[in-house]
Amino acid sequence: MTPIKKTPLDLLDDIYSLAYWMTGSEDVSHDLVNKTYLYANTKTREADLLKTFRKCYVEQFGQYAEFCISGKPCNSHIQLIESLKQWAADIKLSVLLSEISGLKHRQISGIVGKPVDTIRLWLFWGRKLLANDGQLKASA
Repeated sequence: MTPIKKTPLDLLDDIYSLAYWMTGSEDVSHDLVNKTYLYANTKTREADLLKTFRKCYVEQFGQYAEFCISGKPCNSHIQLIESLKQWAADIKLSVLLSEISGLKHRQISGIVGKPVDTIRLWLFWGRKLLANDGQLKASA
């Protein structure tokens, strides 16, 4: 059985759902979907489109952190905060790609750029966090 290949147009609803769950805002989701589709054409593969979505999300939300105490160097703190934001966003995106888009662990691994075992751990803990108390909602 050959897998059905989805076109970027077929993925529009999935991308919008991912954007809405990641941001919690219709307006921001709309903007994020528009930015994602600026880089797509009719030949764009599903994995490439989802990688583009991830890149657009990180560019818009994962780069800003102002936690420095004035007068002290804080470059390492900013890098740590950015890494934590990226990590939380990737966990949340992994869970949503699995639940909303129905992607397999290996496909998610290719999109996020992490090993399959890491994705499995993220899915296990990410589902628990999102279901129980929504800790990832505030962090990503």
